[in-house]
Amino acid sequence: FRRVLFRSTALRLQIAHLSGPMLLAAEQQTAGRGRAGRSWQSAPGDSLCFSLAWPCQLPMARLSGLSLMVGVVVAETLRSQGWPVQLKWPNDLLLEGAKLGGILIETAHRHASPALWALIGIGINVHPNRERDFALANSIAVLHPQSAPDHQRVIDRNYLLARLADALSATLTLFDSEGLSPFVGRWQALHAYQDQPVCILEEDAVLHEGLARGIDDSGRLLLDTRAGRIAITAGDVSLRPVGRALPKGDAHAAVD
Repeated sequence: FRRVLFRSTALRLQIAHLSGPMLLAAEQQTAGRGRAGRSWQSAPGDSLCFSLAWPCQLPMARLSGLSLMVGVVVAETLRSQGWPVQLKWPNDLLLEGAKLGGILIETAHRHASPALWALIGIGINVHPNRERDFALANSIAVLHPQSAPDHQRVIDRNYLLARLADALSATLTLFDSEGLSPFVGRWQALHAYQDQPVCILEEDAVLHEGLARGIDDSGRLLLDTRAGRIAITAGDVSLRPVGRALPKGDAHAAVD
């Protein structure tokens, strides 16, 4: 683990010299960034934050489902360790309905080369941080709740990182060859709001309401509205169950 300002920036600087994938984990981040440019907070030891630079075989147009595939891998790996993690479209990890972490995908090109690299950023809240959590409007989940006995609070983040890295390496190869299709059913099984009424928001304005029906092969959220089924593309869009109050503020925990 290293103390870094911004993992993706550090990896981006290394791409010209990489011959294969590279993973960078951060002990503390001082300028983390999530989806839509939102900030996140990470104090030493309270999170598992890492980025993976991966050379992609697929063209840019077929990378739209990458964050969903990564979500499946992270959720399944954490579930194998006893945490019943679920997914919220497009990039959130939930634990018991609260936000545990999330995923941010960026891309980069090697200078004077057509090679495309994906920069996969992942943040997971591991331990409670009273100062951080108190400042947030969203409900925040951690792998070890404050109520756990002291002897159960030790989480080996290096072990978790190794498990996640192994799982990602195997599944990214499959994604490179077949895209999102092999992961759609697995994503549906982890979908926190499957068949539930939800609303789609952009800048706190309601764009659509309907029943969440999962995703298609390109990663679009399928929504059954009164006017029929529509497909929501990724972007600066938030998803909330119907009836839940909108959050205020733009400071987040491990990742937004």
